[in-house]
Amino acid sequence: MLVCDEKLRNRHRVFRDRAHAGRLLARRLEGLIGRKAAVLAVPSGGIPVACEVALHLNLPLAAVAVRKLPVPGDPEAGIGALSFDGEVLLNTHLVERLGISQEQLMQIVSRVRQDVERRQRLFGKIPELKGREAILVDDGLASGYTMLAAVASVRKRSPARIVVAVPTSPGRTAEALEHEVDLLVCLNLRDDPVFAVADAYRAWYDLEEGEALKILRGCQEKKRRRVDGAMAE
Repeated sequence: MLVCDEKLRNRHRVFRDRAHAGRLLARRLEGLIGRKAAVLAVPSGGIPVACEVALHLNLPLAAVAVRKLPVPGDPEAGIGALSFDGEVLLNTHLVERLGISQEQLMQIVSRVRQDVERRQRLFGKIPELKGREAILVDDGLASGYTMLAAVASVRKRSPARIVVAVPTSPGRTAEALEHEVDLLVCLNLRDDPVFAVADAYRAWYDLEEGEALKILRGCQEKKRRRVDGAMAE
């Protein structure tokens, strides 16, 4: 099922920043999510969004490392993605069209796997997901390959339901992803000929790993203080 906001369809600069997008996303998720759930942020840009979702819905927050597999000589473009448990999802048509050899592909996967393993260690453990709803959050989708890889890895952990929640996405990506998850919530669907996640935000910058980690830990500490305060009452 796909849930979106028709008032925001094909609009640009609709969110002040990632935190603002997260608050709006959290409100849209109300009533769609049960209490036995966990919010899983895709670093780095998904962490400020997921933090607001977790705080608003009072759910545990963790990070799931996933990275695109870059095109040789063009690191901004991707030929697929690799997730935290080694799950590899390839755009085989693009790999063939670009003439990327098996040796090149193995080298790319090896480098990205090392980085993903390092990032997962940095951002911390993934909680038990069996029988719980897993809410995967990023700051937006483009091709959707990184999110699809994350979904495939999370599915192996037997969650009760998989939900993807993002502020923005191309319509075509959302339509494809919708069939791979139980629920997809996207506020700002756009049919731009050339899509950029940044176009949904008025304030946008590439979030550094260190800042993302600081936001994650700060959010987790806020949640711990809430629990401690509730127990003390």
